Amino acid sequence: MKSQKFTVKYRRKRQGKTNYKKRIAYIKSGNPRLVIRSSLNNVLVQCIEFNPKGDKILVSSHSSELEKYGWKNIRSNLPTSYLTGLLAGKKAAKLGVKDIVLDIGFNVSVKGSKVYAAVKGIIDSGFNLNIAEEMLPSEDRISGKHIQSYDSKNSNQFSKYSDKQNLEKQFADAKAKILQV
Repeated sequence: MKSQKFTVKYRRKRQGKTNYKKRIAYIKSGNPRLVIRSSLNNVLVQCIEFNPKGDKILVSSHSSELEKYGWKNIRSNLPTSYLTGLLAGKKAAKLGVKDIVLDIGFNVSVKGSKVYAAVKGIIDSGFNLNIAEEMLPSEDRISGKHIQSYDSKNSNQFSKYSDKQNLEKQFADAKAKILQV
């Protein structure tokens, strides 16, 4: 009877947390990765550099930081994603990061999603990413005009917004403050 050889996969691969083929491609580029993770309540944008002993986070921006810049609404929508990406881009530019590679991980690439709103913020902060223009959300959606114009008589979809009528103004004020950083 022959014995069978079986190789156990890496733990993170077994758990479905890391795609090692993509990771190797990102590392070969030699540029830091732009990692965008969104949850139901927050958005996290990080600029991560490879290090053999463990990745090093160069810049991190969380949607909760936007409160310092006057953003008082929900922290998990398109305007918030854009502002978080803009803030991370400004921080990365201050550190001297020049080129970055987009790493969306296991997120599904959906046209106009929160991930691409954050990418639009990074692009507007001065970085050049090779992203098709049709993948980015429109300016009306980024500024929150679609939320402000939504008729809430029939639904409570946007009922958690503190001040839905002044959303565009609040967005413009927060964006202006971030651009001054």
